Amino acid sequence: MKKYFIYVGGIVAAVIGALVFQQINKLPQPEHALYYQQPREVKPFELTDHNGQLFTKDQFKGKWSLVFFGYTSCPDVCPTTLQNLGFIYDDLKAVAKNSQVLLVSVDPQRDTQEKLSQYIAYFNREFVALRAGHDVLFPFARNMGLMYAISGEGEGYLVDHSASLVLINPDGYITAIFKPEQEVGKVPSIDSDKLLSDYQKIVALY
Repeated sequence: MKKYFIYVGGIVAAVIGALVFQQINKLPQPEHALYYQQPREVKPFELTDHNGQLFTKDQFKGKWSLVFFGYTSCPDVCPTTLQNLGFIYDDLKAVAKNSQVLLVSVDPQRDTQEKLSQYIAYFNREFVALRAGHDVLFPFARNMGLMYAISGEGEGYLVDHSASLVLINPDGYITAIFKPEQEVGKVPSIDSDKLLSDYQKIVALY
């Protein structure tokens, strides 16, 4: 008799799973973001935020995190991206109250804690800026699916980096990447309307 109940229970579970899968498939799918059907793991790391507090993968838990790599001396992509995120931040929180925006500095030599604190507050006081040495940043960037490289010499060097945004779900897994649109003569940027549209769909699919 026990085997019979186990067998029936297995059938019921399979039917419920199939129905849930069908309902998920009926939901609108992201159209512009690189969406991972199987979210990617975030490996352990230790960064420091602009308030001097330790930031690890545990701080991703329970929140939708938009992660951007940049630096305070960036002449174009960084201020443009952060300004656009500031404009739509209330809309992001309307989709998910537990949204957070994170700037990871790729220039730890010049981006001190104090400098990052002043810089990030200019765009939004709720945004978080993070820093660490290159020994931590390089593997963390690779894990996010992004890269950066220092170009030039002397104090005026630049840092080449992606203008993409990485979305991490409340379980702490990489779930999507928003890539910028490239137009000749224009700063690479992510279309805010497309970002919001796909953000809403991804949150609904979670």
